[in-house]
Amino acid sequence: MVKILAIGNSFSHDALKYFHRIAKSAGIETKTVNLFIGGCPLIRHWENIEKDEAAYDYELNGAEGSKKTSIKDALLEEKWDYITLQQASNDSGVEETYYPYLTKVSEYAKQLCPGAKQLIHETWSYEIDSDHGAFPVYDCDQLKMYHALKACYQKAADTLHTQIIPCGDVIQHLRTLKPFDYQNGGLSLCRDGYHLSETYGRYAAAATWYECILNADIRQNTFLPDDADEQLIQLIREEVHKIVHGEQ
Repeated sequence: MVKILAIGNSFSHDALKYFHRIAKSAGIETKTVNLFIGGCPLIRHWENIEKDEAAYDYELNGAEGSKKTSIKDALLEEKWDYITLQQASNDSGVEETYYPYLTKVSEYAKQLCPGAKQLIHETWSYEIDSDHGAFPVYDCDQLKMYHALKACYQKAADTLHTQIIPCGDVIQHLRTLKPFDYQNGGLSLCRDGYHLSETYGRYAAAATWYECILNADIRQNTFLPDDADEQLIQLIREEVHKIVHGEQ
């Protein structure tokens, strides 16, 4: 069994919604836990560690939270194979918001789970017409936000000497394809301007985690979300595989 702990927020909730089921359909047993506080930034994760505060909804295998937990208790619960870290979306392209909190959270996790591999979960930019209060930080420009967050996440990965789960790259690339070209009548990959759409956005993020963490070929996976168009899912599979393997 592959055990994954996400120290995250609603964006890791989106990414993990289908992950367990995608893996299960391929015969891969996983345990995923997302530590959820909506919009939680790295600074708050660190403050919660300092206070040992049981402030997180404990989300198991893509389900809604059923209890509260602290980062310490979650880290000690298992011998985790992977631990993911990320910034809150509004601060994702603002470099100074990452430090020193990213390294502090990382070092704490290493102390309690020295055998776990840490990964950076690259989040995504907002939809072009998003009304999120932080979008003006990026001049309400989707590409500007994307390039800013991409640079920040790359530095974060370099700082921790680890890999990126490139969800932001995947979502931005898919937006250039006709079915998901929202500006020209395609489907939006966001459901509210910033969280991922229930079907295709969440599937794309989970598929990216599947390829990166499980080193499995999403193109051969048979899981379909409810009400999904199989041709669109197959398109996402092909594009995710290309991006994860540097072919796009």
